Amino acid sequence: MLLSELELNEFLESKEFVLISLNSLIPKIRVQTNSGEICNFALYKFKALKNNILIVDNIHSIFIERAEAAGYSCDYQPTIKTDEAIGILNQYDGLVIRSKFQVDKAVIDHAPHLRFICRAGAGMDNIDEAYAIKRNITLINAPEGNSDAVGEHAIGLLLSLMNNINIADAQIRAGNWQREANRGHELKGKTIGIIGYGHMGQSFARKLSGFQVGVLAYDKYKTGFSDKYAREVSMEEIVKHADVLSLHIPLTRETNGIVDDEFLFHFKKPIFLINTARGNVVKTSAVLNAIKQNKIIGAGLDVLEVEKFPALGEQAWFDELRQSGKVILSPHVAGWTFDSYRKISEVMAEKLSALPVGSE
Repeated sequence: MLLSELELNEFLESKEFVLISLNSLIPKIRVQTNSGEICNFALYKFKALKNNILIVDNIHSIFIERAEAAGYSCDYQPTIKTDEAIGILNQYDGLVIRSKFQVDKAVIDHAPHLRFICRAGAGMDNIDEAYAIKRNITLINAPEGNSDAVGEHAIGLLLSLMNNINIADAQIRAGNWQREANRGHELKGKTIGIIGYGHMGQSFARKLSGFQVGVLAYDKYKTGFSDKYAREVSMEEIVKHADVLSLHIPLTRETNGIVDDEFLFHFKKPIFLINTARGNVVKTSAVLNAIKQNKIIGAGLDVLEVEKFPALGEQAWFDELRQSGKVILSPHVAGWTFDSYRKISEVMAEKLSALPVGSE
């Protein structure tokens, strides 16, 4: 039953009832009258309040505390389904997402009052950035919040690969003691190539500073960024000199599948490959081919073209990938630590506080 606020008030004054539920997200209530009748009421003249934020994924409570202190009202619905969220987005001028929620043009069109979208993380590939900007929607992300986590994870993958730690551990547990087969490589003196020198690439370079390595960095969209941790170079120099290649680039139309057979063919030395960026930047079949051709000594992959089961297990290359002793895998957790969980929300709240709060 549809009622205006005035009609609902008249009904409530005229009948005795028991309130069963009040939905704070969708403007409706459910009541039971003295006769046992169950009535659902939706307010079709419901007026959206300013400064409402819909949160559709898990985030640290510090964001909610600071956002509400700044004058916002937060509806925390981390388990809400996409279609449910789309149905109520017109009541909000802020949206907070992580990875599961795809904000495309159709979603944005259901949110006429949307002023900002907060992405709890670094990548913005699940948002139609161009259309959001066209709609004058401010986009907020938080790469500062998990860059340390990503840098440390990349170091962990690299050291494990270079010293056969995962293989040696499995062998010993199986009663097999092999020293010579697990002789490792030292980082000292090696040349590390970094593609992408944003927050993540810079963090990785800082973590490497104590290893007495040379760090070369290439970024197509930046110049003049050489610092005490890395030297800006061309892509050709990385291809020529790198012993290690670490990827720290966003997923775009341009970077999708950029690391393929041809890309890897041009490297002058066998390399260790680290990918903590986005899975679709790298063609997994190309990595496996390069391993067989001794172009890649070992690969540490935190991200894959297809993630989560059962879809991952259905990929033609998955059996070869999981059986390879020259690959270390982790489930897209490079930026996901107990520390970064809070820091990401702190960064988002800080950036949100720089926006003007809407008036009622």
